[in-house]
Amino acid sequence: MFQLSSQLLGISFFIFFIATILFSASFKTHKNKDTKLSKIEKMAFILTIVGFLLQVAYFVLRWIASGYAPVSNMFEYMTFFGITIVLAFIIIYLVYKTSILGVFALPIAMIIIAYASVFPDNMQPLVPALQSYWLKIHVTTAALGEGVLAISFVAGVIFLIKAVNQHKTTKETVFLELVLYALLSTVGFAGVTLIFNTMNYETNYSWVSETDVETTITYTMPAIVGPPNGTLEESNNSYGALVDAPSWMNGVNAPRKLNSLLWALLSGLSLYIITRLVLRKRIGAFIQPKLKHVRDDLLDEIGYRSVLIGFPIFTLGALIFAMIWAQEAWTRFWGWDPKEVWALITWLFYAAYLHLRLSKGWQGKKSAWLAVIGFIIIMLNLVVVNLVIAGLHSYA
Repeated sequence: MFQLSSQLLGISFFIFFIATILFSASFKTHKNKDTKLSKIEKMAFILTIVGFLLQVAYFVLRWIASGYAPVSNMFEYMTFFGITIVLAFIIIYLVYKTSILGVFALPIAMIIIAYASVFPDNMQPLVPALQSYWLKIHVTTAALGEGVLAISFVAGVIFLIKAVNQHKTTKETVFLELVLYALLSTVGFAGVTLIFNTMNYETNYSWVSETDVETTITYTMPAIVGPPNGTLEESNNSYGALVDAPSWMNGVNAPRKLNSLLWALLSGLSLYIITRLVLRKRIGAFIQPKLKHVRDDLLDEIGYRSVLIGFPIFTLGALIFAMIWAQEAWTRFWGWDPKEVWALITWLFYAAYLHLRLSKGWQGKKSAWLAVIGFIIIMLNLVVVNLVIAGLHSYA
């Protein structure tokens, strides 16, 4: 059953790839002028539904095989996050019938799923802290809220690529390129991880942690950053780290997690440089002419509605349910754990988004930038906080 669930997830990934191509072809055909769906667009949407149903089947089968809601570690959470993005896209598409969303939203979901694949996908018994019915309530609701908020990011990116002047270098063009570079970094990290996994690469370091306990850290890709004062163990493919991690980075496997982040940034930089050389211009400048028929007001409304729906769901899952579970597990509602702090930062940011939108009239480009920055905060929480900063949620 475990193997079947993994196969279904892989098939859905391939189906989304085909659907993205069809959405792109459909968008080029009718330029969003005709409200009647073309045959290509109908086929793209049907494939999206099929891919989503396969994702749901993967989730259900893994749940049955493990005996608990499969959202307990990075692989399971990120794959479920990808599922929620596709679900949110389907709902928004049924309302607005705009194919350009599919050209961007499905690849974002695919990138999230590809990123999930770099983490171990094996099923293990839940640690005591996760053996609670609040696992499926808190985590799934928070992920659903983030999935809906991801659609606001998609609409915001499309709006900015179309609206920002790509003929000269400005702060806006540079920041927008950094956003696109971040997406390429996720793709690059998935590719690099796959390569080293195929090579069965492994490097082990002995290290005395802050609790004076000797432990072994296993690197599955070459160590750019090693543990502070760590000792490289002998093996066939071991290479010493270029530098040691900062002495304050004492969390369990924190140096290895920082190493993974650096590999993501470097692989993304390589992909970005190659893409720029092929296109001979900024990525945004290459995409912009293809968006001239997209309605700005439609993108602005989609971005706003997505936040309006996603924010209360995120509030319920990431704050209210989380605090109730924290009270049961740790006998306190709030403890300034890194994950808790970033959840609060995310909530405050989107609260500010709605305030500025409703009270100050921030629409169009300003609203789009806020939607993009908000999703960056979400991804910083999922990637940097989870991979680098140690805390009570490190088991995930």
